[in-house]
Amino acid sequence: MDWQPFIDAVVFDDHGLVPVIAQEVDSHKVLMLAYMNAETLRLTLETGQMTYWSRSRKAVWVKGGTSGNTQDVVEARLDCDGDALLFVVQQHGGAACHTGRRSCFFRKGMEGKPVVEGEQVFDPASVYGPASD
Repeated sequence: MDWQPFIDAVVFDDHGLVPVIAQEVDSHKVLMLAYMNAETLRLTLETGQMTYWSRSRKAVWVKGGTSGNTQDVVEARLDCDGDALLFVVQQHGGAACHTGRRSCFFRKGMEGKPVVEGEQVFDPASVYGPASD
């Protein structure tokens, strides 16, 4: 399939990036927010596997490459201004978040404070190794 017209409709920022929301197909839960550049968008659309651009590592990041918690593309949507993407995904594995939680949005504002909801699905240190400063 030729995805070029879709890619051409995307408005990338000055760094060549566009924000991407991943939403779970069955629950409609927002799993995460990440970024793509033109290359990772093309890879995502062509392979059907969510592939992001890591701003911190400045590298291509295939979701689940380390953790095994992959995301398959179900649907790609572009917002009205063309400067944000929504991907409906099938999440494989218990967690979309590198913290070991199902969603990156696990903190809820309660009485002015962030309150953690839900349990960790896996221990990040056992998957990614100990955190370093």
